[in-house]
Order: sequence, then structure tokens, then C-alpha cells
Amino acid sequence: MCQDTLYANFRVRSWVPRCLVRTLNLDVQVVEPESAAKQFSKDFPLKKVPAFIDSRGYKLTEQLAIANYLINLSGDEKMKHQLLGKPDDFRTQAQILRWESLANSDLIMFLVKVFGPLRGDAPYIKSDVDKAMAYVNEIVALFEERLQTHTYLVTEDITLADLIATAAMTRGFNHLFGEKWRAEHPAILRWFNTVRDSKFLKDEYADFQFIEKPAEPPVNKKKQQKQQAKMAEPPKKKEAAEPQTTPAKKPKHPLAVLGEPTFVLDDWKRKYSNEDTRPVALPWFWEHYNPDEYSIWRVDYKYNDELTLTFMSNNLIGGFFNRLSASVKYVFGAMVVYGENNNNGIVGAVMIRGQDYVPAFDVAPDWESYSYKKLDPSKDEDKAFIENMWAWDKPVVVNGDSKEISDGKVLK
Repeated sequence: MCQDTLYANFRVRSWVPRCLVRTLNLDVQVVEPESAAKQFSKDFPLKKVPAFIDSRGYKLTEQLAIANYLINLSGDEKMKHQLLGKPDDFRTQAQILRWESLANSDLIMFLVKVFGPLRGDAPYIKSDVDKAMAYVNEIVALFEERLQTHTYLVTEDITLADLIATAAMTRGFNHLFGEKWRAEHPAILRWFNTVRDSKFLKDEYADFQFIEKPAEPPVNKKKQQKQQAKMAEPPKKKEAAEPQTTPAKKPKHPLAVLGEPTFVLDDWKRKYSNEDTRPVALPWFWEHYNPDEYSIWRVDYKYNDELTLTFMSNNLIGGFFNRLSASVKYVFGAMVVYGENNNNGIVGAVMIRGQDYVPAFDVAPDWESYSYKKLDPSKDEDKAFIENMWAWDKPVVVNGDSKEISDGKVLK
């Protein structure tokens, strides 16, 4: 590395460091990590963006740290004092750090918890989304109250706090803050428009547009189709009352039509639960497994780049498995969380009755948040993957890199 380099991309946490390089005329090259993936991964194994490395190999991650460092690289003392506070004014410095920290952690994290499920990036669980939105509203109230009596968050000039908070607030305006919300928060709207139109951030908002209405909960396609079909039916004529008959039986699961298999799934589930996985359970499984009756699928979560803490990713698996309860008689599998906080993914191997994955999985509203690939146990690579997913004793290999398993759940 022969020059100071800032890795930054489309994510809002990249905007402020990038705009500081441009506005302060710093001798730093800005590189999209996707265009230098090999070098970026080598310098920053966690692959978090933004990231900074200078010509001598000094490295920094985390937006707040990088932004402070870049400002201090500038020779413009007046601009330093404006953005960070004067060296002897520790109260102003503390307030700047307070607001930028609130925006960079709580605000943006809980905004994602709301709009992520609404746009289908994560399973929509109404109670969780409502709880997250309630906390967003509490944070927003602090901003509105402050900005009703102050031009900016800390001083009468734009500081780093305003830049960080405006960038974070953008995701709210992208997905949640419609016309009604903006009318109810005039102080935030005035401040947001002022800061985004400043020389610092103006270039980042070239294509920005306000939304009219907030994102709505995803529609359950099956439920909607049933409702539409019901509405299309002609009204039934009233007929004379007939003697009561025996209530119709509850419809069977689609996989029930396949009949009873020779491979008894409950026997395997007991074996897996009560015996050592590799030395006993897996050899028993391969001895009794019938590929004509069952198929095994690799299941990947589609939105790993949106995952944050590993325990939250594991909760995501748990929720998915809970919603598969209607198919539990016909399936077995395990899914794991690999990697670490803010750099993790979800993958697993699930065996299902039959050769079509849809009837087994579409009982869960969030099943389309995952991708499915049929595995062939006669291939050594596929068989090893299945065993690793069910044994949890080896790292997951992702794009050639080994990622330790941090957690997981079994579907049985």
C-alpha cells in the first residue's frame, strides 16, 4: 500500500468519511472494497466498511474513529475546531461525541430492525417491529426537542455530530418517514435538509427523494391469493337447514400423500439426540437413509450482509424453525451461524420427505428469505457438508475462507 486509502461504499456509514476526504482535500484515495476485494480482505479480515489504512500500514475501522482521524489529518485548524470542538472546550467535544454515538449505534440499529423486515430483508414479526419502532420514536423525540431551539445538534455550526446523524437518519427518510411523519417533525426536517445540502454531504444526496408513505408490512402471498379467490366466488344461495353432519377433517399436509417411508424419521431423530454424532449417529444415518424417499437441501440465508450480532442471527434461525412446525413430521436438519458479531452468516442442511423442497418450507411466511440447493450425498463434497452441518465440529468454508461456527439450532 503506497498511499493512504479509505475503503467506502454505498452504506451510509461510509458517507461521512468519504465526504471528509473530499471536503478537506485530503491526500487519501477512496476505494470501493468490492473493486479491491482481495486486498481489502487481507487488510481487514472482518470486512467492515468503512476502513482506513495509511501508507505505513496503520489501520482503523469504525466510522467515528475514522472520521475523527481524517479531520485531524487536515491542516485547516478552523475547520477542525468547527467539526470536533476546540481543544480546550471539552464540554462541546463531549456533546459532539454524544450525538454522533447515539446516531451511529441506537438510531441506525433500530431503524434497520424496523425497515429490514418491512422490505423483506428479515422475517416480519409484528411485535418485534413495533417494539423497535417505539424505540426509534423515543430517539427521534430527543432530536426534535433539541432542534426546536437549536440550528444544529451542538453548536451554531455543522459539527461531526450533524454529519453522522444526518447520514444515519437517511435510512428513516428512505423507508419510514413519509409525508405525515415529516409534517409532525418540522425541526428534524429543517435540520436534515440543511445538513444534507451543505458542502459536506451534498454529493451523497444527488439521487435522494422523499417518500410519500412509509413501507408497509409484507403481504402473505398465499393468504392474499386465498382471499382474492374467495372474493371472486359467486355468493351462495341460502338453502334450507340440513341435518348436521360430521365436521370435515383437517386437510393433511401436502407431503402426507407420499405415504409412510421405510426410513423412519423418528428413529433417526432419537439416534441423533442420544448418540455421539460422528462416531455413531452419522454412520447409522447413512446405513438407513433412502434417497428415493428423502432429499437433503443446502439452505442459505439470503441477506447475510444485514446480520449484526451472532445471538440475533441464531434467534433468526429459531424463529424460522418455529414457523416450520407444520412440517416437522417430515423434516430434519440443522442450521448454524458462522463468523462473529457484525460479520456472520447463516447456512445449514435440511432433509425433507420427497424431492421437492417447496411443500416442506412454504409453511413458513419467511421461507423465501432463504435459498435452497439440492445436495447429492453420493458426492464426497456434498456428503461432507451435510455431516459438518449436523456435527458442528468443523469451520464453515465461505469463499475459500474458514469461518468458525458460533451457534446454531437443530430442526427436529
